[in-house]
Amino acid sequence: METAARISHTSALILQTIRSGYVYGFDIMDVTGLPSGTIYPALRRLEKEALVSGDWEDSKIALRQDRPPRRYYKLTRQGKDALINAVERYPLLAKLAPEEKVTQRR
Repeated sequence: METAARISHTSALILQTIRSGYVYGFDIMDVTGLPSGTIYPALRRLEKEALVSGDWEDSKIALRQDRPPRRYYKLTRQGKDALINAVERYPLLAKLAPEEKVTQRR
């Protein structure tokens, strides 16, 4: 839980956004309004701290859609715990939660 005590508002918002189903960088940027210079370093930090795990999509999928491959993120157990603690500490965070994303499986 020590990591949860150090989590920033930005990190908590990103974790909350991932939990809501927005699971790759551009998607997270669109929902939060945060710039890439904030999102991508934060995602790398969250991954290093084991609060999220990321996996690259199959490059064939990206090629068929004529775009770069996406890195898809999901919360780890520690990430879920950190988010629970952050919502308790930052009550406004619950009001900022994006609506659940309806997704098609990749």
